[in-house]
Amino acid sequence: MALLLLCSVAAAQQSEISASQPLIDKAKAFVSLLAQGNFAAATADFDSTMKAVMPAEKLNETWKTVTAQVGQFREQAGVRTEKMAQYDIVYVGSIFEQANLDIKVVFDSASKIAGLFIVPSKPPVEFSSASYVNPKAFRKSDITVGSSEWALPGTLTMPWGVELAPVVVLVHGSGPNDRDESLGPNKPFRDLAEGLSSKGIAVLRYDKRTYKYGQKMASMVNGLTVKEETIDDALAAVEQLRQTPGIDSNRIYVLGHSLGAMLVPRIAKGDSMIAGFIAMAGITRPLEDVLIDQFSYIYSLGSITPEQKAHLDTLRVQAAKVKSAGLTVKTPTSQLPLDVPAKYWIDLKGYKPAEMAKEIARPMLIMQGGRDYQVTEVDFNGWKNALSGRNDVEFKFYPAANHLFIDGQGKITPDDYEVAGHVSEAVINDIADWVNKH
Repeated sequence: MALLLLCSVAAAQQSEISASQPLIDKAKAFVSLLAQGNFAAATADFDSTMKAVMPAEKLNETWKTVTAQVGQFREQAGVRTEKMAQYDIVYVGSIFEQANLDIKVVFDSASKIAGLFIVPSKPPVEFSSASYVNPKAFRKSDITVGSSEWALPGTLTMPWGVELAPVVVLVHGSGPNDRDESLGPNKPFRDLAEGLSSKGIAVLRYDKRTYKYGQKMASMVNGLTVKEETIDDALAAVEQLRQTPGIDSNRIYVLGHSLGAMLVPRIAKGDSMIAGFIAMAGITRPLEDVLIDQFSYIYSLGSITPEQKAHLDTLRVQAAKVKSAGLTVKTPTSQLPLDVPAKYWIDLKGYKPAEMAKEIARPMLIMQGGRDYQVTEVDFNGWKNALSGRNDVEFKFYPAANHLFIDGQGKITPDDYEVAGHVSEAVINDIADWVNKH
């Protein structure tokens, strides 16, 4: 049965964590309003985009279409939750006359409903380590990155039999990510940590600040930049490893993925003693342009609707505002992409990662997947054009890999992230070889 997609929000990263109880309660109340036919009340908590693409009348029509396919709504079942970029997601199990479905309610950082899906119910998938992982080759220990108000729980994997191990610090993509950078059933940072530690390389991964302190960070959102979101904690992790027994303090490397890769040059500027950098799927274009391309791609997978076209038009206007001389800290978030406050955009304005990377006089490894619609070969070529000719920079391209560097086939869609897999062994081997050369 073809189930109707109500509305989707493009997102870069996702991490599993229980949403707060108030959001769970709000999601369940929303489903109750749908079942009662009170669509005006159901749309009250929609964000501006959802109100534009899914007004009460259309939500009514959509609900009628769903119940025509699966019968009348009977009752709610259990809930499950996860994170996707800056969004909290609550799946409300829903029993209809002819099928059991999940109503997937997506909340933004302001607790507004930013997306809605109706999807088949499914149990959570238990994670198993990749076949290339040798659990006897390393040990794991809990570690706290930083101190005081922003202390972050993490995991340090240390190889056995290595007196002083080189170490890689993993830096997340956008949004509140856990230490595994979990996305659906996949945990790419856990794959990287266990895979590299199976080959004699220590790895530190930690929960992102916006994951651990989501509500506190949300209260500071108008003053938030990538420095507070990502850079400060990456630098704190590096400094802490210099004092960690068993770590070769001269061989500390930083691996950034997605947003983390884009920020590699800024992290490098903050610490001249880091031994080298790995950028996995890092954009080199302005973020606002990448967002337009991401939404355009997703909408192109079907017949674009008038609402989707309107959303793209709005996003282009918002992107133009970011680029304009009129952007100030007082610019309303409603005029900016994804309702992200102005200070965040001002901080990134004019930032050219590949150009700034020219100033990094340390080895770099640039990696890109060929089945990545979020960060594309255009960005990969941006790195290559800026850094080609340098003997201390290597470029690796993986035609079958998606944004998580998990191999697949066919045309890439957001559904790929719901398919369990592991970071390609070739990626693990290339990183290990590169670290061992330096």
